[in-house]
Amino acid sequence: MRVIDRTTGKRINQADKEASKALNSSDPIMRNAEKGLDLEEHSPMDPPDAYDGSVVDGIGYDQMHRLLQHYMDEHRTVTGKLDQFEKALAAFKENHYRMDAEINKVFGEFFNYFDHHILDHNQREEKQLFPLLHERLLASEEHGEGLNPRTAVDMMEDDHVKFIQLGSLAFNMLGLAARLQDERSRMFVYDTAYNNGRELIEMLRLHIYREDHILFPLAHQLITREEFEKLQPVQEK
Repeated sequence: MRVIDRTTGKRINQADKEASKALNSSDPIMRNAEKGLDLEEHSPMDPPDAYDGSVVDGIGYDQMHRLLQHYMDEHRTVTGKLDQFEKALAAFKENHYRMDAEINKVFGEFFNYFDHHILDHNQREEKQLFPLLHERLLASEEHGEGLNPRTAVDMMEDDHVKFIQLGSLAFNMLGLAARLQDERSRMFVYDTAYNNGRELIEMLRLHIYREDHILFPLAHQLITREEFEKLQPVQEK
């Protein structure tokens, strides 16, 4: 697990909050009335199945370009890893934050997967798909208002930064707590690690839902197959 400098990560400032309010009415991630989606009724704690077929304008997995399908296939794997990590976190808390061999194994596997696969997945999205999709969302007026309008791509990239922050915090807090002699301090740090881990799980699930149901179908609509073919070699290098 790589450690990052928390002071260099993006933070939501007042301008971002104002932009988010604007996006509620105009951004495809937040808007659902026209698309027949009921996203606002779903809690990140219990997001809908990302493969229930409820996508923008009925666009399904089989209709999408293989680059988008590849991202969605990876999302399925991530979801499985999240399920395992969530169960281990719950068992860890129920065990009064006493680590056993199985919990330690699942934690180690998850943070290794997070570091080498989830972060790589996010970086590939940002390099391969997001630049062109951002341009198309702006051109199609699928964006917020203001001098520097934000699109759904900006929101997804913000999520990527938050994942790094939460993952690093949870990982480092678990390591720190194990070295503390004072029990009250140790329990407090473990509790912080647990909450960061839970938040990471919830955010990742909702992020995946939004990409599979809204962002990728929009990409299918706004980017031509020929353009996708030009993006594809980046993935295969």
